[in-house]
Amino acid sequence: MLFPVPLVSGRLVQRYKRFLADVVLDTGETITATCPNTGSMKGLVAPGSRVWLSTSDSPTRKYRHTWEMVEADLGQGPHLVGINTNHPNKLVAEAIEGGIVMGLKGYPLLRREVKYGKNSRIDILLECATKGTCYVEIKNVHMMRRAGFAEFPDSVTERGAKHLVEMSDMVRAGHRAVMVYLIQRGDAESLSLAADVDPKYVEAFKLASAAGVEAIALRCRVKPDEIAVETAVPITA
Repeated sequence: MLFPVPLVSGRLVQRYKRFLADVVLDTGETITATCPNTGSMKGLVAPGSRVWLSTSDSPTRKYRHTWEMVEADLGQGPHLVGINTNHPNKLVAEAIEGGIVMGLKGYPLLRREVKYGKNSRIDILLECATKGTCYVEIKNVHMMRRAGFAEFPDSVTERGAKHLVEMSDMVRAGHRAVMVYLIQRGDAESLSLAADVDPKYVEAFKLASAAGVEAIALRCRVKPDEIAVETAVPITA
């Protein structure tokens, strides 16, 4: 996914009210940007952090800038981390259509935001006359507390646990169901579940796995002009 307009950079002053962030741009101007992330963003909101923002000239927008990336360093050098949770579905769809996701090849039809389950929408529905139907639920990942080890979730997610139950129901109905954990950072060597953050989600994941729900973790290449799926990484306990 290429950004159509070059990102602008600056330094984070503060993130507040979950959806807002004050930033001092490299030009010296202080602006308020939209923060498109409802999670805790553990380790990514330190004042003074270098950040990158997209811009929009839409007259209907209250804030022109959107926070896209932040620079993080866990002792092995700085890495860019994508924080915009509106991007993962597009990134995974592009990767599937490009044949990058090995476990999800061979489905000629890809649809997004299809209704299923109990008043839910599946992020991606893959269909094939011979392979059948595959339900793909996508979760954004950016938390890392130890260098190389990405973790999910970064806050309690009852909605995420609900999705795991509904995915299990799809497997019981004879379909394939795959959880995709999209890691918007290039320094991740593996993904693990953060049981100390949300033990109920971890338990729901174990039950879903036992029911036949599959899981894939994908690492992204993150640059100031592009975010793209790079490779799969293992999911560890």
